[in-house]
Amino acid sequence: MSRLSRRDFLRLAALAPAAAAFSKFEHNRLFSNTYGDKTLPSAIILVFDAMSARNLSLYGYPRRTTPNLERFAERATVYHAHHSAGNFTTPGVASLLTGMYPWTHRAINLGGLVARNRVKDNLFHLIGDDHRRLAFSQSNWADSLLNQFHVDLDIHRSPGAFGVIDGLVGERFKSDLSAAYRAYDDFLFQIGYPPGSLAFGMADRLYLSHRKAGLQTDDYPNGLPYSISYPIYFRIEDIFNGILSLLTTEPLPCLAYFHMIPPHEPYIASRRYREMFNDGWSPTPKPRHWLGGKDTNTKLNRYRRHYDAYIANIDAEFSWFVDELDERGILDQSYLIITADHGEMFERGVRGHSTALLYEPVIHVPLVISAPGQRSRKDIHTSTNHVDILPTLLHLAGREIPAWCEGDLLPGLGGQEDGGRVDFAIQAQNNPAFDPLAVVTMVMRRGKYKMIYYTGYEVEDAYELYDLEGDAEEMNDLYSAGFPVAALMREELRAKLQEVNRPYERG
Repeated sequence: MSRLSRRDFLRLAALAPAAAAFSKFEHNRLFSNTYGDKTLPSAIILVFDAMSARNLSLYGYPRRTTPNLERFAERATVYHAHHSAGNFTTPGVASLLTGMYPWTHRAINLGGLVARNRVKDNLFHLIGDDHRRLAFSQSNWADSLLNQFHVDLDIHRSPGAFGVIDGLVGERFKSDLSAAYRAYDDFLFQIGYPPGSLAFGMADRLYLSHRKAGLQTDDYPNGLPYSISYPIYFRIEDIFNGILSLLTTEPLPCLAYFHMIPPHEPYIASRRYREMFNDGWSPTPKPRHWLGGKDTNTKLNRYRRHYDAYIANIDAEFSWFVDELDERGILDQSYLIITADHGEMFERGVRGHSTALLYEPVIHVPLVISAPGQRSRKDIHTSTNHVDILPTLLHLAGREIPAWCEGDLLPGLGGQEDGGRVDFAIQAQNNPAFDPLAVVTMVMRRGKYKMIYYTGYEVEDAYELYDLEGDAEEMNDLYSAGFPVAALMREELRAKLQEVNRPYERG
């Protein structure tokens, strides 16, 4: 008799609660998504933290990082020019879940929140209770936003729910999770920095070290993947299994938001993948930017290699997860949306995404959507944005799209391809949330042209302009060359900034 692998065991474990729950939900579960007198599709949003489209072979990256995502794409719509509205989790996720740009929802700071008067303007509230509304995020910053929307969620799992170690303290205070995370996990017990309480912080770290010492980590020689700021340790396959268990024990139709930390730093691939890209390849070096970092190209390429291996590891686990959804009939009655909150940079001296720079690696993110029963591939090359996801899902569910929504219907899912479409992204993490945007990097894309505007930094206002069709690596600044379209786009962008700042101007 052959031995069960660890992954097979975990899959069987995921099936057990599903089997127990089947009789309870047999009339409205997997094989029929009829809810009352309506037949509605499910929508499953799977977000990979810090996954840049520029590092996915699906989009032409030289390293074969995503063969399984490519296989999935053969039955999906692939968006080639999709962008986050921000360069880190808070604005990216807030825009995805509200259909508003950061200047409207105001979640612009690290760990910031949606403005109180816009909290009900979220996807879960608007989709209504005809759908079972599920949410899970390993990222505490995304989870803080989900906490704001808690009254509109039927199931909300904590960041460490599917981890091997969950050392979060704040999650024990259910009445105000966001405040508890700030007080305990961001202050008293902070990982990676001196904690607010030396005594409690040291005791917490000693206890965490004791728990880590007992882990079996042969599959991860460098230690298990973990959240960079919080005591959450996990295996990638466990997270997929946890998500699968929710999808197979909750009734359909559902609206589900699942947010995984990988491939966010630290980039820790399993034994099988960690040396996968020791191939000697490196991209063309790019010049340092005056707002960039100081990392050398050698160091950046080393981190890039680890990042690429982490993506390949995720892609392999994603493969069996999708196969399970397909086998159980879930894909035949669900929209499966694969995307990221933002990207990651390894250029111009910058590693990561905590930067004032908004080049494509940090805001160009994947968007791949499989419709119920879809069997062929469709490619969309015109520009789309995270703010488009909310109105599209409302449209697909037969819901009214509110007038305040700043997104458009995605082409191929109700919308039309528009080569002249204008969309935006901003970085304003050091700007007060409810002041006019004065310290900001702002991107405006119109068709193939992308303008970047820097204001409030150490030099006077600066602009860059790129032709993304002819210069995908953003090496040839057309603004400094006096390109004719530059003046028109500059005035349009400045007018937009003045418009969005007007409600916050004083006196």
